[in-house]
Amino acid sequence: MANNQIVTESSQSYNSMAGADIKAVFGNIPFGELQAISYAVTREKAPIYTMGSPDPRSYSRNKRGIAGSFVWINFDRHALLENFRKAGVFFLSDIDDLRPAYVAAQTGSLDSVLTTSQLSTVRPGSTIEFAESPIDSVWGDQEAALPWYSDQIPPFDIVLAANNEYGASAQMRLIGVEILNDGMGVSIDDTVIESQSTFVCRTILPWTSVTNPFRREDGTVGPVS
Repeated sequence: MANNQIVTESSQSYNSMAGADIKAVFGNIPFGELQAISYAVTREKAPIYTMGSPDPRSYSRNKRGIAGSFVWINFDRHALLENFRKAGVFFLSDIDDLRPAYVAAQTGSLDSVLTTSQLSTVRPGSTIEFAESPIDSVWGDQEAALPWYSDQIPPFDIVLAANNEYGASAQMRLIGVEILNDGMGVSIDDTVIESQSTFVCRTILPWTSVTNPFRREDGTVGPVS
């Protein structure tokens, strides 16, 4: 019996996606630890009044803002930073702020800069003086470094790719994502360690249906020659 005689036509009419059908790609990095993502679009709209009426005559439309948050699970490391470090994503750091473990020459070691013995030499009441390094050019005090805070990650795009079991596909994009806040907490009642970041972005391309090469013209799924 042919495949198109078995599959019900209702599966060809309405296509829904669940969280288990969606994968997230940050830049060009699949971010498998992502648990949830949300966003909100707000815009300033102000009423315009004129004499003789208590009701607004019109509304002026002004600036728009896009912000949101995402939650991911951490295993034995900061998942977000680790993925960008492995991809070789750098930012320019002031050399006076640079942590030696995160310079461009370091690719694997992310150990603490100060050892226990070094910390023990800092006594209560002692002072540590900081001085600006000399520079010989406008960019002379900059050096490429791996990010050690989430807000140091350069702007990137997020693509949500959805594919369900019936061959329906869809995608949405968040363009120019900038990390604002990063937080995490643990307690004796927590089974897993979750982290959360808030972000802003420049624009959003809403969900759009995508043609799946495994979906035949009659709506059935299978190898397509």
